[in-house]
Amino acid sequence: MVLLREEIGDVLRGARQRQGRTLRDVSSTARVSLGYLSEVERGQKEASSELLLSICEALDVPMSSVLRSVSDRVAVSESLAARLSEPAGAPARAGRAPARPVDAIHKTVIPAPVASEDDLAPVA
Repeated sequence: MVLLREEIGDVLRGARQRQGRTLRDVSSTARVSLGYLSEVERGQKEASSELLLSICEALDVPMSSVLRSVSDRVAVSESLAARLSEPAGAPARAGRAPARPVDAIHKTVIPAPVASEDDLAPVA
């Protein structure tokens, strides 16, 4: 099962580490306790939208880029889980109604690329 808080934490930690910054530095800039930021990065705490925005601003990374990376990671996890849950040689979703995306457009599962370092680079 995919937990958003874990995916968000992984993406935030990756962005911070690529910048060579410490938890202390980012927590100070974001005005959040070091311990709480550490828990968010480890997926142990759910960050509110306000806190997430503050962390993204401290990292100088657009929140939309973080959320897009999280979305891509979740899509890959869902695709892999769906493939692993189907018996070999069985038609997709046998015995069940087909999955329908929210927007009712025909769903084609295409593995999303994992976010590149360029997606989470600081904004110029």
